Parts: sequence; C-alpha cells; structure tokens
Amino acid sequence: MRRTTTLLARLLLGGAMLAAVAVAPRAQEAAAPPEALFPELEASRVRLEAAGWLLRGSATFIGQFHPGFRSRYEGPSSMAPGAVQANTFSADLVIGRRLWSGAEIIIDGQISRGFGFSNARGAAAFPNAEAFRLGSEDIKGYVPRAFFRQTIALGTTMEEADDDPFRFAGPLPRERLTITAGKFSIWDIFDDNRYAHDPRTQFQNWALVGAGAFDFAADARGYTNGLAVEYDDGVWGVRLGALQVARDQNGLALDATPGRGFQALVQLDRFWRIDDRPGAVRLLYGASRTNSANYRDLIAVNFDEAASEAVRNYRVKHNLLLNFEQALSEDLGMFGRLSWNDGRSQSWMFTEMDRAVSLGLSLRGARWGRADDTVGLATNVGWLSGAHRRYLAAGGIGFITGDGRLRYSPEVATELYYDIRVAPGVNFSLGYQLLVNPAYNADRGPVSVFAVRARLAV
Repeated sequence: MRRTTTLLARLLLGGAMLAAVAVAPRAQEAAAPPEALFPELEASRVRLEAAGWLLRGSATFIGQFHPGFRSRYEGPSSMAPGAVQANTFSADLVIGRRLWSGAEIIIDGQISRGFGFSNARGAAAFPNAEAFRLGSEDIKGYVPRAFFRQTIALGTTMEEADDDPFRFAGPLPRERLTITAGKFSIWDIFDDNRYAHDPRTQFQNWALVGAGAFDFAADARGYTNGLAVEYDDGVWGVRLGALQVARDQNGLALDATPGRGFQALVQLDRFWRIDDRPGAVRLLYGASRTNSANYRDLIAVNFDEAASEAVRNYRVKHNLLLNFEQALSEDLGMFGRLSWNDGRSQSWMFTEMDRAVSLGLSLRGARWGRADDTVGLATNVGWLSGAHRRYLAAGGIGFITGDGRLRYSPEVATELYYDIRVAPGVNFSLGYQLLVNPAYNADRGPVSVFAVRARLAV
C-alpha cells in the first residue's frame, strides 16, 4: 500500500508539473504556498490553474478492526461477531477546465479497493463511510463525478471560498447563482457542514458525515446524475435539486425513467456571525419516488421473493433534516443534525434509519501547539419507524440490517478521532467508535471499532 500511495503521489505531482510546462509556459508566475510539501511542483500546479486547468489528487487509506462481540444470533445482514479487520483505499485524480466566465467542467477519476466489515452490513450507522457494498479485493476504476458548473455573479462584492478540491481556487461573488449539471455526489451540494462532512479528513461514521435518516439519492457507490441550482448572498442560501434514484434497492444502476423515479430537493440556508464566529443552519426537504415496497405489504407476503417483487410500485418517501454548526471559539466548533423520513416504505439508497439525532464537537490543536491537528467527538442516535421495526422483527432482511429477529432498541454510535497533520497535505489519524445495539438489536453488541487513516492530498 505504501508503494501504491507513493507511486500515485509521484504521478499526480509529476503530471501537474509537466502539464503546467506544456500548457502554460507564459502563465504569470505564482509563488507556491509556503507550506507546500513539494514547493516547485505546487508552483507548477498553481501556474496551470492560472491558465485555466485544474489538477488535484488525493489518496486515502482507512484500516479498521473490531474485536469479537456478544451475539445471541445472526442473520444474512448481520455484522460478523468474531474479531475482524477491514480496510479501504481510494485515490482521486480531479481534472477541470475553465470554459468561459464562470463556467467550468470537472471530471473526477477514482480507483478504489477494499471492504467494510461484513461487506458494509450490520450497523445502520456504519463505521466507514469510504466503504460501500460493492467492495473488491482488486483495484477498480470508475468516474464518480463528471459535471458542468456555471457560476453567475449577481453583485460585485467578492468573498473568499472554502478550499474545495472540485473547484478552481479564488474568491467567489458574494451574491451568486450556481448551476450544476451532470454526475456528482449529493453531498457535494446539500447537507454541508464544516465540522462533519468528509470521511477522508473528519468523522468516518456515515451517520456523522451526513444525516442518517435522509435517504439521499445515490447509486451503491454514492453518486447520481442530476441538476442543482443554488442561490447565495452570504446571509441566505437556497438550493434546489432534481436527481436520479437507484433502480433497485441499493443498486448500482440508476432508474432509467426519471419521469417516474426521481428525488426532488429543496434546501434553505441561513448564515451568521456571533462575535465574528461563523454559524449556520440548513433545512432540507426531499421527496424520493422509487419503485419500492412498503413494509406492511412485505410482511403480508411473508417475504416471498416473487411476491415481494409484485408488491413493488412507484411511491413517494418524504425526508426532512435540520443541520446546524456554530464556532464557539477560534478553535472549537459544535454541530448537529436532526433527520426524519416517513418510514412507511423501504429504505432505498443510503442506510436504514428513519429518525436520527447527532451532536458533536470539533477542536483544533492550537491549545497544545498543534494548530493543524483536529480532535472530534460526536454521537448519533438512530431509530426505526414502527413499520420498519415490525418488518425486521418478523424476519425481514434489509440491505444493511437484518439479524433474522429483533429485540429492538435505538442504535447509538459514538466516534472519537485525532487527526494529525504530519506534513503539508499529509495527515494521519487514530479513531475509536462504539456501536451500541448495532442494527437496532439489543441482543447484539456493543461493538468497539479501532481505526487508522492515512491521507495524501496534492
């Protein structure tokens, strides 16, 4: 793995330097950031970007281990109770091109390998958001993002933008309209949170990366096709989205009839500063129309495969979330999410959770002389609807949960991590998670999860 990561870094950085020389020999000289790991190569990348080409890269390894835990029984979607280690590796090469004023095309090529515990089953708040249920022992390549984006200035005031590997560096119009069309992750635009939104640099549990009870549109890898329109003025934000949904439960193929199967999203944001400390609240509503079955009908046909297919129909699931963040001091931030869906029909794309509450803190290391290190602590509590609970108790099997029977109790996932900045663009983290009542079953667990993460970004 070390050789793979080293080779990737050399290819990415070498490619940036060669492309900068070839494409932008007369571009204005730009000094590399003083903290760049490879200053000359970073200067070449900056010159390349000044000439209208974006080139970014990253590689992330996550290794996790859980010792054996109590299990009175297990089913097809249970987490294996024996001691298990699992790991994932992913690497991205992002290429972008400016087209005209405010317009750009972004393409993200990715390779990945590895698995989550029990092929990413057995806990609704799964501990590795880099894992998906199409894991592989071999390296697989695909294109998770390929989109067009147009940013339209509605005023002359500019503001500094947060660092984004999928956007050209530089300020953005404070008041703007942004249109994005193509293939992307719904989390690229919706349910953002500065303290808990990226498993490669922050919390790893996917119920802390996003709202657990919101059935986000995605294929089994976490991406979809769609259109998003955003308005921002620095105080208010409005985001609208129309996206494809999975054809089958947690399937890789997207529904090819977007007039019948789709997800529509409306998000309202409010931003503020208290004593110059930023805060935000986001309210997101989503209506998902998928070719799914409701739990009552699945129980009535006794989970017969053919009969279960017969009771599938296009039906709407309503989703709602409230997401907030607030800086409490220069180095300490607080965040939380509340999410809900109606819980009548099958969980289809993200995870199996019908109500969820998460709350956490993120602390930078300035107090002990490590200003670029981060400590995070957060907890998510997830619940099932009555219909979903009865389905699992009767022996129903979901795509993530399903022990064959159920002694129901809310699932609680707590995560603590320390992320160390080893060098510019190089981070290493240690983490611990405790899963209580995994898959909502008081007859199993608790599960302790120990994690290491290494990341290189250029």
